[in-house]
Amino acid sequence: AGGPADSSGITYGRLRAGEAWHWPVTAERHPGTPRVFVDGFAHSDGLARLVAVDHRGPVESADAEFPLYATTGRVLAHYQSGAQTRLVSELVAAAPEAYVEIHPDTAVRASLVDGGLAWVVSRRGRVRVRVRCVGSMRLDVVFVPFHFPGEGRANLLTNPALDPTSRMPEFKVCAVRVEPDQSGQPSAGRTS
Repeated sequence: AGGPADSSGITYGRLRAGEAWHWPVTAERHPGTPRVFVDGFAHSDGLARLVAVDHRGPVESADAEFPLYATTGRVLAHYQSGAQTRLVSELVAAAPEAYVEIHPDTAVRASLVDGGLAWVVSRRGRVRVRVRCVGSMRLDVVFVPFHFPGEGRANLLTNPALDPTSRMPEFKVCAVRVEPDQSGQPSAGRTS
């Protein structure tokens, strides 16, 4: 109660009744706050603080050895590392394992089959994942969710380079190649 994300007005009764709100919800009869900063921002003068930045592309570019860009992200069934959501059987059934989304034409060029196993390989590591051919993917991009442990751990691929302003790691893009898993045996880990 009283904080910027006050949710003290959300009760189990209101949840069971099917109500939905945008926070903050500051009292039990409060309708929620669809637009938080209508009257001003959380600074003494009420003004926002904006900082202009120049666009900078990824530190790593695709090349002959690593011709694709991998992007990582979330899936609906899991949250962050999946440490909690992967304990819920319904959520595991919805998204049971790590996978790579890839355009069907890119998959054919890499000798991958929809539903088969593949390695996604970067300069830092490799992950073993199930192939999902998705026609809406760009030909030069693959998607790998980051919720899975072990040999499907997407952060084995990612670039630890830091943004010069925010100091955030560049976890969302790196250069990769994809290869069919010919061994049939799991052997995840770093590349040499």
